[in-house]
Amino acid sequence: MTHVHDDPARFKEEVVAGFAQAYGRYVRRVPNASGFVRRSGPGAGKVSLVVGGGSGHYPSYSGVTGTGFADGCVLGDVFTSPSTEQVYRVARAASGGGGVVLAFGNYAGDRLNFGAAQKRLVEEGIDTRVVYVTDDVASAPLAEKDARRGIAGTFTVYKVGGASAERGDPLDEVERLMRLANDRTYSYGVAFDGCTLPGSDDALFHVEQGRMDFGLGIHGEPGISSAPWMPAPDLAAALVERVLEERPQDASGRAAVLVNGLGATKYEELFVLYGHVARLLEEAGVEIVQPEVGELVTSLDMAGCSLSLTWLDGGLEELWVAPADTPAFRRGDVGDLPTYEAVEVDEASEETEQRTPASEESLAAVPRVLAAVDAMTATVLEHEDELGRIDAVAGDGDHGLGMARGTRAAQEAAHAAADAGGGAGSVLAAAADAFGDKAGGTSGILWGILLSGVGAGLGDEDRVTAASAAAAVARGCDAVQAAGGAQVGDKTLVDALVPFVADLRERVDAGEGLATAWPAAARVADEAARATADLTPRLGRARPLAERSVGTPDAGAVSMALVVGAVGQVLAGEPAGVSEGSSA
Repeated sequence: MTHVHDDPARFKEEVVAGFAQAYGRYVRRVPNASGFVRRSGPGAGKVSLVVGGGSGHYPSYSGVTGTGFADGCVLGDVFTSPSTEQVYRVARAASGGGGVVLAFGNYAGDRLNFGAAQKRLVEEGIDTRVVYVTDDVASAPLAEKDARRGIAGTFTVYKVGGASAERGDPLDEVERLMRLANDRTYSYGVAFDGCTLPGSDDALFHVEQGRMDFGLGIHGEPGISSAPWMPAPDLAAALVERVLEERPQDASGRAAVLVNGLGATKYEELFVLYGHVARLLEEAGVEIVQPEVGELVTSLDMAGCSLSLTWLDGGLEELWVAPADTPAFRRGDVGDLPTYEAVEVDEASEETEQRTPASEESLAAVPRVLAAVDAMTATVLEHEDELGRIDAVAGDGDHGLGMARGTRAAQEAAHAAADAGGGAGSVLAAAADAFGDKAGGTSGILWGILLSGVGAGLGDEDRVTAASAAAAVARGCDAVQAAGGAQVGDKTLVDALVPFVADLRERVDAGEGLATAWPAAARVADEAARATADLTPRLGRARPLAERSVGTPDAGAVSMALVVGAVGQVLAGEPAGVSEGSSA
């Protein structure tokens, strides 16, 4: 259990504040962002490596920000991707003119948010590359390596990239070497018991007494297969055999080796395991180069460990053994490394967009829009625990918490925008930005895109009608699918959203008003969400645990159905600024 916390909803913020106080000699906080850059600031002309992901994995990210390693890090909430805005702010603060590499584990939310941040940075003239790590051999076959998760092997890939950037390599070379390191890195882990989110009474999952789960994830996901408990020599053999199965034919035999603890497995236990791992690797002809044993990429208080192996060919060995000095990892003498003149970088500024005053017709719809946002928030908070429980079956169990953060922020921002005189479109745009920033993860960016699309469709000038509302929701749905790539049948929120939109438009086109059309379409969404229990996921964190998810509906689809149902109850009342007629 996570014993030390205050308000669980503010756990990440308090972690960041405490870390800043403890390690101010290494890092400084980025204003208005949950992240850090090196105390010295970015080096003039140097490539900047920015790493990040959800909290709960220390020392990954903040613990490896320093000389010879990362130039900056960005932290989302526990097991949740940081938002696009957070990534953008930290990367901008870390940029010294040589380009930026954004690096993270291969998870849907991270790919969406880091990818969107990359686009913003490139549009501002900052050459930015993305490298995501795919080292978990249990999560997909070798032929689908791009679908594999990033687990403890992220540490090695980040170390290679940080050392390459530190010695002055250009952006193309840093990116190439990191991709090479990723291609040469293989990890396999075992869980003895699950982890507990701050404020929760129980772990996200439990391993049956006398057994262990192989193929663990680092976000509180259970393993992919179960086996009886085995002594250390047998466990070492199982791990070694699996990572050596995919040894490249051209590998020289020299390798970086990590035995990583997930948070509750003691160092002494890891040393016992490493002794057997080293013997087996040496018998297999592997020359181990500066191994690391300890907590490198954790999962809160998860009981478990993993073995990672990186084949050190193509110039990777020099980078693996290079000096580094960070809060959690120190190697060699960093005084031997090149020095860079520090540059001052303007922090991302808060821009106030000048909007055209909203029309009276649009302003008339704002009370109903606010009531819809209030209803959305209330139903998510009411079902927060249930959504987390559903998500924990094959995921990390944080969906309810993330949705609660997002809706609270959206509600506050929507009311503030309304108080400032915003029309229907501006109110929803403000809600969208706040939802995406505070929720983070896949849900954060997708709900932000959805609300933004609906707001853009409604605008601040025209009268809101049943037809314009249906068209706006369809616009948001199209944007969600374009961004996330999900289709009906993938077991995502799209499975509830697409049927809802289709039914809503059909009813509105037939002449029904929103008061009847929306609630009826919401019932279709609810049925579709329930039907996802029969599906196996093809995207997201639940995909490696597809069989476990059968029989349980998708949490994202369920929350979507709950929200459109709650909005339907609002619209079923007497319209307040929403016309039931055709578009004006």
